[in-house]
Amino acid sequence: MGDQAAGVGLVGYGLGGSVFHAPLVQAEPGLRLHAVATSRAGQVQRDHPGVRVVATAGELLEDPAVELVVVAAPNAVHHQLAAAALRAGRHVVVDKPFTLTTADADELIGLAEATDRRLSVFHNRRWDGDFLTVRRCLEAGLLGNVSSFTSRYDRFRPVPKGSWKEQDVPGSGILYDLGPHLIDQALQLFGRPGTVWADVGVQRPGVAAVDYLHLVLGYGRLRVLLHAGMEVRDPGPRFEVHGDRGSFVKHGMDLQEQALRAGGRPGDPGWGSEPPDRHGTLTTEVDGLELRGRLASEPGAYQSFYAAMAAAVAGDGPVPVPAAEARDTIGVIEHALASAREGRVVRLAEGPAATGPGAT
Repeated sequence: MGDQAAGVGLVGYGLGGSVFHAPLVQAEPGLRLHAVATSRAGQVQRDHPGVRVVATAGELLEDPAVELVVVAAPNAVHHQLAAAALRAGRHVVVDKPFTLTTADADELIGLAEATDRRLSVFHNRRWDGDFLTVRRCLEAGLLGNVSSFTSRYDRFRPVPKGSWKEQDVPGSGILYDLGPHLIDQALQLFGRPGTVWADVGVQRPGVAAVDYLHLVLGYGRLRVLLHAGMEVRDPGPRFEVHGDRGSFVKHGMDLQEQALRAGGRPGDPGWGSEPPDRHGTLTTEVDGLELRGRLASEPGAYQSFYAAMAAAVAGDGPVPVPAAEARDTIGVIEHALASAREGRVVRLAEGPAATGPGAT
């Protein structure tokens, strides 16, 4: 391929396609947004003049200039579209959630191996600044042995928007929308849990899909609490991490999504950085003295995903998020659904495989 940027075909131009994938692809020198499959032709042409617009994913796959297909369509068709792209000999990025079942995930992983194509999943929040900061805290041992980890995704949307994500259809609800972010981050830090307990429900009138979730992942002495709700006007801490040596508490969401929505791009001055008043609070001990203060946040770096994907397509490195890791996230969702349905703690058959920086 040489220095030629790989042509990208984007399937879907909703929130994920328009706010995240298209701008981040365009910001990566090793990639070039070539075509978009969507019914929103006018919006694509306004946002990205000169980019080809087609009506269907099938038309996209007929274009030989498309080397990498990005699937940003509704969750229920992720498996079908990714499988078609792999069979057509394309490299593939699938927006989260990877699939709706681990069986579908396994099929895609097998297809990628059989066709020798690169397959990755857009778990962009591995590159949130606050998450990178938590990871550094754990890797540095600032908190000691971690005993509790809480990660919240609080929103205030009491009036439903009428989206398919709020309807009773496959792949809808926040367990498949926000859940993958929360679960993937936990698995990155602590590996697969030994147990899963879940409380999920519908709280808002006019909504038919899960809009409240509370998951407890068990890792021996460590408890990981993952929480999301849609009627939270005053959000709790985004992260709350406690160990036998210290605590780290962080409020506020990473600012990269807000910047992308406002037209910002990676490379802009201050991209991914947070003002000091949004930094988290670290309380720890140094030589017997308690130390409490603000811990500067690591810069967020969503651009890292497509930089690594461009290199992988060119044969110069691994994909940014291995599909097998994304499959583990879907496995936790399946266990959470079983737990909520049956009202019990579910033990994972494979047992804990804690390998991250927070593993003890």
